[in-house]
Amino acid sequence: MEKWEYLTRFVQADIKNPGVKEFFQQYRPNWKNPPQYTPETMMPELDELGNQGWELVHMEPVARAGKKGDVLFTGGGSAEWSNTYFCVFKRRKPA
Repeated sequence: MEKWEYLTRFVQADIKNPGVKEFFQQYRPNWKNPPQYTPETMMPELDELGNQGWELVHMEPVARAGKKGDVLFTGGGSAEWSNTYFCVFKRRKPA
């Protein structure tokens, strides 16, 4: 039977993330002014996790991640902007 290990992580979309400028220079050279929080800014981090064998199996935006790792939920018709995503990854455990 196959066995899996899981990784959960908050990933933030931000043009200031490490490796993002180099990523855009290589993969999107004609995109001169990408928005600061465009989801493409997460790609270097997601690619690195993929290189380590992690497969992204779930991603959802969260209003805010707290200092204790908790998640802010909102309701009642109020809207929240966010650049933080809760991600779940899995990879096969070594035999």
